[in-house]
Amino acid sequence: MARLDLENLAQRFGTPFYLFDEGELLRRISWLRERLPSKVKLVYAVKANPFLVPAMTSAVERFEACSPGEARICLESGASPLSLVVSGVYKDEPSTARLMDEAPGTGRFTVESLAQFELIRRLAKERGMRVSVLLRLTSGSQFGFDGEQVAQVAQQFARDEWVDIAGIQFFSGTQKTSLKRYVRELGRLDDFLDHLRSACGFEARELEYGAGLPVEYFAPQDEQADGELVCELGRLIQDMRFQGDVAIELGRSIAASCGTYVTRIVDAKVNRGQRYAIADGGMHQIVYYGSSMAMKTPPCHVLRKGDAAEHADRSELWNVCGSLCTTNDVMVKQAPLGPLDVGDLLVFERAGAYCMTEGISLFLSRELPRVLAASATGKVRLLRDAVPTDAFNSPVPLTS
Repeated sequence: MARLDLENLAQRFGTPFYLFDEGELLRRISWLRERLPSKVKLVYAVKANPFLVPAMTSAVERFEACSPGEARICLESGASPLSLVVSGVYKDEPSTARLMDEAPGTGRFTVESLAQFELIRRLAKERGMRVSVLLRLTSGSQFGFDGEQVAQVAQQFARDEWVDIAGIQFFSGTQKTSLKRYVRELGRLDDFLDHLRSACGFEARELEYGAGLPVEYFAPQDEQADGELVCELGRLIQDMRFQGDVAIELGRSIAASCGTYVTRIVDAKVNRGQRYAIADGGMHQIVYYGSSMAMKTPPCHVLRKGDAAEHADRSELWNVCGSLCTTNDVMVKQAPLGPLDVGDLLVFERAGAYCMTEGISLFLSRELPRVLAASATGKVRLLRDAVPTDAFNSPVPLTS
């Protein structure tokens, strides 16, 4: 968003704040679709940024909700129950039962263990309904279950009255930059799906694959190189022997580019020869995957007051720290930001995915920042006002 717009928003709403550009979000989704086979469905990982769900109800096929709270956000935001993939390594009985009662026709439940399968099947039977599930194949972590158990369940319950096993889900991590890894994983999945068909008599209709497409946070974006990786992934999917439906689950790759975080410099000083600027935000509000305690500089720039922007010497190095009383609250370290002064705005980009949700938001009882959204036409609206957190941390009721 343009400099003047951000300055106006800072005056209107105060700082810090997040701004999510829905036009950029939809552009990114279109960009991905242009590089993937037409048969590939897109599944949005809600945990990346739940505030984006309303803008995406017609833009992606499914929403992956990994908690009861995320499922509720999706449904209240206008997502169809049929578009939900209810995931999560822990599914408690009351929440799962409530979802079956309140959102019958929920698209898919993932199954991550034999116990989870038994729970979902029993709840479905008690309600006289048939639910669709995806069996999650483990990648070697705590998620999903072993191939032998997946095959056992698929064979035993292939034609079950209460559970419709639609297919397989697989996810092995995020920020995957290696084409060889995609070749290896999709090859193994193809072999496993063949095994289910030939040895177990189970024909999977769907494969949901967590692609973990990478986002570059600490170097200039290279959309051409990114596009080549997406195209190669698409070709690998197209060449699979498996002919069922394929869905790619993405969070970071869809959402990162649409987000901006803006904080204001509230103090500036020199301590033992080091320049320090203090911002009204902090590490509890903005987190970049792989930043290594600010050893890497995320994409950020300064909006200076008045004429200072025209004459700034960018070679001046600054450490920008947040408002928390901990030495760990370093947002950028020795960054060539040029002169900084109280009142300047520091703008962090590519902050649309996880950056706002992975922080230690309750530490020191600071307010949660405002959340703004800009529509595709540029109209800005407030999605969430600033939220005091002191009541969450207080052992006694607060009177004011």
